[in-house]
Amino acid sequence: MLSRLSFRSSRLALAVVGAAVLAASGAATASAAAAPDAGARAGAGQQDGWGQACGTDDLDFTVSTETQAGGYYLVTAKAKPGITCYLEGTIPSASFGSAADTHASPAEQAVTDTVELSGSTAAYAGISPKSANSNGGREFGRLILAVAGDETHPVGFQLPETVEVDRPITTNWHADPADAVPFAA
Repeated sequence: MLSRLSFRSSRLALAVVGAAVLAASGAATASAAAAPDAGARAGAGQQDGWGQACGTDDLDFTVSTETQAGGYYLVTAKAKPGITCYLEGTIPSASFGSAADTHASPAEQAVTDTVELSGSTAAYAGISPKSANSNGGREFGRLILAVAGDETHPVGFQLPETVEVDRPITTNWHADPADAVPFAA
């Protein structure tokens, strides 16, 4: 009986260590994807099209209300002074609350072009609070936004009025605001 207990304790200890190793390697992978290491940044000028990925803290955001496609929020992202970074053509991490059903899902099926942000160059994403054709939903007055992969540094925006949220969607980041209109499928 003693050997069975020690065997179970050993298996439990190995499982805990294994989970910690997997979690650590997953965090390292996410960090590497969000911000290349110093060596990669140093060689960024030497490789065409390669540079620092934008993090949420690298950008200034503005949100405006648009009426096209049933109404949506146009998010404009610009690099802070002195920063040049690249914003991948994937969706921003956007939500109206902390519940899973308030997180915006992709409105597009493919990755779009990467946008280089520096100076006055901007990237745009459109976020629709409602993709369902219904009269239901919950009301929220804030939009929470981060660069995908950098959700630990979100920014929050007080909306001009509360909005009904039901299966929100978001476009990818685009260089042209006309491409950032979130049409529900």
